[in-house]
Amino acid sequence: MQRFETATAKASVLTEALPYIQDFKGSTVLVKVGGSVMEIEENLESLMDDLAFMNAVGIKLVIVHGGGKAISRAIKESGHEPEFKDGQRVTDAFTMEIVRKTLNNVVNPDIVRRLHSRGANAQPLHGNWLFGARKITEPDRGYVGFIEHVDTRAVSEMLGAGIIPVVTPIGTGIDDRHLYNINADIAAAALAKALKARKFALVSDVPGLLKNPDDPATLLSTLHLDSVAKLKADGTISGGMLPKIESCEDAIRAGVRKVHLVDGRMAHSLLLEIFTREGVGTEITQ
Repeated sequence: MQRFETATAKASVLTEALPYIQDFKGSTVLVKVGGSVMEIEENLESLMDDLAFMNAVGIKLVIVHGGGKAISRAIKESGHEPEFKDGQRVTDAFTMEIVRKTLNNVVNPDIVRRLHSRGANAQPLHGNWLFGARKITEPDRGYVGFIEHVDTRAVSEMLGAGIIPVVTPIGTGIDDRHLYNINADIAAAALAKALKARKFALVSDVPGLLKNPDDPATLLSTLHLDSVAKLKADGTISGGMLPKIESCEDAIRAGVRKVHLVDGRMAHSLLLEIFTREGVGTEITQ
């Protein structure tokens, strides 16, 4: 009897997901992967399962990833100490080369390999082929840039061929052709905006937007753009969440329909957020 009930519960989940699968088939969904999710094997494997499932049901998937902890480890292994200013990495020429090698040659191939092992046709796409960048001068943190231009041709060609592009957050200087370190949230939002993705999901190690950062029970399940200014003013949106929300806000105003903040520490949180009525994170809408 228990076995029958378990099977029935599984069937119920699948039938609940069916209308969402039908609706999103053929749609472009951009997923940004970051935070400690990339450092904990169990969480990363669960997320890769979710991504492979989304690909299998016909979603045109684009992945942008970070890799801050891996970069910091590589810097320490080189005999140097990572340097940060206002929470952002200071990137001199030496550090930029480590950023490039770590993201393009270590983190990116690992994600591609994990997706391949699940039958998903993923391929690397280095961000310096896509993102035209300019140096951030206030404050000056070295080779840290903002995105001025996005060339979507390679991404569109890969999606048309049924390939998942896995993109690194690196830009090429429009003025000097130097490589620039780009905040991964900002890079993902810029690409989602340029593609006019139907959905943009940021998977990290926070539950979503919390009214009280110390209390998960204060999760805001829905955030409308007309509430953002007030939440900035009262401090609800601050610190590392500020550039994340501002990037989401910019993407929605540019045509992305919905943005989701998802906690990658929860098993299959991405599927639960996208394919169920309740969701588990914060959904940001117009």
